[in-house]
Amino acid sequence: MKEKNYNLELIRMISFILVIAIHVSNYFCRAYGEITQGEYVYSLAIDTAARLSVPCFFMISGALLLGRDEPISKHIRRLTRFLTVLIVWSAVYYLWNTYYMGTSYDLKEILFVPAEAHLWYLYAMIPIYLVLPFLQVMCRNMSVKLEKVFLVVTTAAVLLNYALWLFGDELYYDVPLVGDRIYAYYVFVGYYVYKYRRHIRLSQRSAVIICLAGLAAAFGTTWGVTEILGRHYEGALTYACPFIALASIMFFLFMLRLKSGHFTPGKRAGRIIDLFCGCSFGIYLIHILFLDNYKKYMEPYDLSAWIAVPALIAVIALVSFACVWMMRRTKIGRKIT
Repeated sequence: MKEKNYNLELIRMISFILVIAIHVSNYFCRAYGEITQGEYVYSLAIDTAARLSVPCFFMISGALLLGRDEPISKHIRRLTRFLTVLIVWSAVYYLWNTYYMGTSYDLKEILFVPAEAHLWYLYAMIPIYLVLPFLQVMCRNMSVKLEKVFLVVTTAAVLLNYALWLFGDELYYDVPLVGDRIYAYYVFVGYYVYKYRRHIRLSQRSAVIICLAGLAAAFGTTWGVTEILGRHYEGALTYACPFIALASIMFFLFMLRLKSGHFTPGKRAGRIIDLFCGCSFGIYLIHILFLDNYKKYMEPYDLSAWIAVPALIAVIALVSFACVWMMRRTKIGRKIT
């Protein structure tokens, strides 16, 4: 059995906590004008930093899956599992929103609009998994030079897509293998950075500086445009934003090379990381239930963001973990988390 890479597992563990941080802090960011300026800036700082997480999930998939030689049956099982998870959790959130939150949802839109916004990740991963066997063959057979050229071409494509999006336009025909979104790009970048992590001529210090500079640029742009518009602006916080992309890739590279690429936790720490990472997908799926429950009874201005944001992140993470841990003790629970 291949030895587990704890650098990747540590990235996964940090990322699933940051995903919760995004959804919590963004609730307060969208209350711009209803909360104090200090609370807004504090929430925005957390929201911006937490944006590293989602690109990392895609990059982890690329690092672990691209370049492999897997039988078609394994691809079918992986795709079937994701479809099963999507169907089950779409049903859960449809019932939750309809009968508890009091929000309407037209099931006819299920192919186009997720039953709950955060399920978009499944909508993004399923098409990638659908073409994954072909991407694996492509990556296994590309030369180093061709990989570099592919990286340059796809980077140019995602930058162009973002620039056009800012002006409300889009390409007449999307670049194949990239499309009009950045997610497949992150999968390939994850593969590339993981494969050449020891050969990339960039120090750990430089990676940290570039990461922080990207986050600072996204933060400053968001705050500045928000002040001008008088409402919370999210254009610089999207995963297609070059600032967020650059920061995420640098964070991924830094974490991969932590402890010279051989991060080895102690036995107890290793068990904790394994336990939390094993539940991470389920935590992502279920945590919105608890955040929604808070939103149902509390407005952003009812409790100071200085207290509410860290408290909600911690409580939601722990409660979600406890629920998923119990669910995974059953066969059905393991299949849907």
